[in-house]
Amino acid sequence: MNDTPLRRPLLLGLGLAFVGLGLLGTVLPVLPTTSFMILALWCFARSSKRFHDWLYHHRVFGPPLQQWDQHRVIPPLAKIVAVTAMVASMVYVVLFSTAPWYLIAAMAVVIAYGAWFILTKPSRAPAD
Repeated sequence: MNDTPLRRPLLLGLGLAFVGLGLLGTVLPVLPTTSFMILALWCFARSSKRFHDWLYHHRVFGPPLQQWDQHRVIPPLAKIVAVTAMVASMVYVVLFSTAPWYLIAAMAVVIAYGAWFILTKPSRAPAD
């Protein structure tokens, strides 16, 4: 897919879609804003320098993306919101869904991995 003519437009479209989802995440607590913005930044890095630079230096979204890019930092509030949403989703599915046990178990594994990933990242940039 490296040299296909559809690569740039596809990645640009995905980047714009992720920005849209990230913007929705600013008002809907079930959508992870920063995660979608990181995905958008990755797509833009491979498709559009202009959009990459715009998002990377954005007044609101830029600083967390720069912290992630430079130090793999996830701010404490983002960790709390993400893990809380994961736990709430798991509780909801366990208590109110009719999903088979093996799908619930698979969901639990994915959520546990996601929570582990988030919680093992630093909360602040190292002091220089």
